[in-house]
Amino acid sequence: MRHGRRDGFREFAAGRSGHLYRSACLLASGDTHLAEDLVQETLGRMYLHWGRISRIDNPAAYAQTVLVRAFLTHQRRRSAGERPVGEFPDAGAPAAAGGGADPELRLTLLEALGRLAPKDRAVLVLRYWEDRSVEETADAMNASSAAVRTRTSRALARLREQLGGSLTAFADL
Repeated sequence: MRHGRRDGFREFAAGRSGHLYRSACLLASGDTHLAEDLVQETLGRMYLHWGRISRIDNPAAYAQTVLVRAFLTHQRRRSAGERPVGEFPDAGAPAAAGGGADPELRLTLLEALGRLAPKDRAVLVLRYWEDRSVEETADAMNASSAAVRTRTSRALARLREQLGGSLTAFADL
């Protein structure tokens, strides 16, 4: 019985870890080290309760919820004096955040996301990257649907304000 549980979890983790990592990179505004930590914490929490989780309808969606909650918990605990640096000492592969062939656009968006409050960033990632409904996002964030709609609207307005006209320079007209 125990080997079946372990093998089932390994299969799940192998199949979902890439997607979880890409979402974590967006939540962490490109901080790949934090993204790795968030994925590891998510998978650790999932493993502890795998017997119950494997019986739910959509373990993948549950993993995304665990990831977002781990991120929000991390943001609440984070030291107020801690700030990300402008240059990474190991600036390697440009595709670290996943998707897209334009690294300049990706960096611009990650930087703009990084300036948003953690809950604003989380709501945008869930709604537009994960393509979740308002209700699913509300459930993942322990908030009401009205709060998610309000936060989404305000976060998009802040993102547009930050990006100004710079985003249109990347659009193919």
